[in-house]
Amino acid sequence: MRVHRLASATLAAALVLALPHQAMPHPRVPPERASAGTPLADDPFGAACRIRVDGSRVTAYCHNPYPVTDRVSLHVECVHWWDLDADSRPVAAGPAQTVRLTGRCWKEVGSAWVSHRRAER
Repeated sequence: MRVHRLASATLAAALVLALPHQAMPHPRVPPERASAGTPLADDPFGAACRIRVDGSRVTAYCHNPYPVTDRVSLHVECVHWWDLDADSRPVAAGPAQTVRLTGRCWKEVGSAWVSHRRAER
């Protein structure tokens, strides 16, 4: 049993060492930024949003930590075909600002999401 574990560990080490150097991310680069072909963002953008569904009501809080204004809109899709879906007007979330968006269905909420659009300068 001990020989089997040693052989497995040796094989795993050999496979890792056989990877080309370019395929392995640099230890200081987070894995999400190490993907090939994806340029690093020079101008980060996009508010972080939390969405809460409470019965038929939806509330989203969006905080923008970046220096560029993000125009956010809440989209609510209702479960029933006769219940009207809702899209809010875009709201400007300025730098270091938190905005609150609300929406609702008459009955049940099927899904809710927030869209982002960079404000024109």
